[in-house]
Amino acid sequence: MTVRPEMINGFGIVHGGVAFSMADSCFAFACNNRNVLSVALDTSINFIKPVHVGDVLLAEAKEIHNGKSTGLYHISIYNQNNHLVAAFKGTCYRTGKALIKHL
Repeated sequence: MTVRPEMINGFGIVHGGVAFSMADSCFAFACNNRNVLSVALDTSINFIKPVHVGDVLLAEAKEIHNGKSTGLYHISIYNQNNHLVAAFKGTCYRTGKALIKHL
């Protein structure tokens, strides 16, 4: 994701909600990757370095735990220089329902 001017807060750096939303979306894709409907149970984020207009961000998910009813994921957000700018942790609840029903 390339950071645009409208993503910046009053301090001239990216608004934390933008980085959080990116990490949360990555988390959703990761925890739903086995077609079991999973929803966020608990999330948190640490902002490591400031992000500026023009920076290009990449989110990477790592599955830490894949249980029957819960999952734990760490999402790292890196800038174009491969510097860690945010670290997100998410726990999901697995509903046991199919995300996509097969015909």
